[in-house]
Amino acid sequence: MVAGAAVVWSTGGLIVRHVDADAWTIVFWRGFFASLTLLLYLAVRDGRNMLALFRGLGWGGLGVAVCFGTASLSFVIALQHTSVALILFVQSAAPLVAGVLAWLWLGERMTWIKASAMLLALVGVGVTVHGEDTGGDILGIALSLVIMIAFALATVLVRRYSHVRMTPATCLSAFWLVAVGGSLGAPASVDGTELMLLFLFGACQLGIGFILFTTGARLIPAGEAILLSLLESILAPIWVWVWPTLHEYPGDYALIGGALVIAAVIWNTVAEMSEAKRIAPPVE
Repeated sequence: MVAGAAVVWSTGGLIVRHVDADAWTIVFWRGFFASLTLLLYLAVRDGRNMLALFRGLGWGGLGVAVCFGTASLSFVIALQHTSVALILFVQSAAPLVAGVLAWLWLGERMTWIKASAMLLALVGVGVTVHGEDTGGDILGIALSLVIMIAFALATVLVRRYSHVRMTPATCLSAFWLVAVGGSLGAPASVDGTELMLLFLFGACQLGIGFILFTTGARLIPAGEAILLSLLESILAPIWVWVWPTLHEYPGDYALIGGALVIAAVIWNTVAEMSEAKRIAPPVE
């Protein structure tokens, strides 16, 4: 599920680059369609119990809502001030931050394999963006750091409060995007084509991505969840490469870096599975 969320999230840059609306308008429609998707999912899955889930979020759920809302808002604005490559590179430090937070706060074990895999993944993303124009203004760089910190903290919170259903929290974060974007943007200015792209950006890229991630991240350690989510950094340039009207070759550095990140994900996952199998009690 976490890997699936990364695949869905990886389409974000491609979609935004095809929308001419201002950033705040994009934020509004992204939040609007994401909130509808999440509410529909909750209504179908939980029915009348949906409101009880919102009331039971607690501080942990509210924290996740703030983190995801902050990351989503910062992503759209940052794209107006810097390159996708820079955002992805800074975001790739999230596994290290989340791993340290989970170690200090949750007491999760930090093995040498996991630490090495995280470093390898970081090197891989660095190689991926090595040949790209990673320049940006101060605001773009600052927002990229905000995304990294918010995403790492949200992952640890989801793990810490694994008994709390976090889909309502992601719905609250989408409501926040609607409020901010609606007050600062011009939602009525988009045409039909842009509205369809914004539907994909909100309902599919954000809404479905949230559902997959919050469900899957509850079941695995925080560092591993973000390590898997690094697939987003590798797949994003591939979509631009294979898109019929773009054909933007990601470059040799991107392919080499992508191979390193995927190798790190496989290495860590196989090691985790082997360890779990080794310490599992025998079946009688």
